[in-house]
Amino acid sequence: MYMKYSVDRIIEGIAVLEDLQSNGIIEVELKNLPNDIHEGSILVFKDGYYQIEIEEEKNRRDSLRERLDRLKKLKK
Repeated sequence: MYMKYSVDRIIEGIAVLEDLQSNGIIEVELKNLPNDIHEGSILVFKDGYYQIEIEEEKNRRDSLRERLDRLKKLKK
């Protein structure tokens, strides 16, 4: 079993992560995370390490972009 998180924000050496299953929030020191994370990164905690899920992040961004585009069309 593994946990999946989204990087919500980064503040003063701390990453605020949202648990994508429970919507809970945790704070993790940046030194314990991969170097190239950013807001919106998707991380998996597995075998004691956080790993970046690049394809999952791309899929989430694409899905959110499509939802936003549909909402814009409804407003017209």
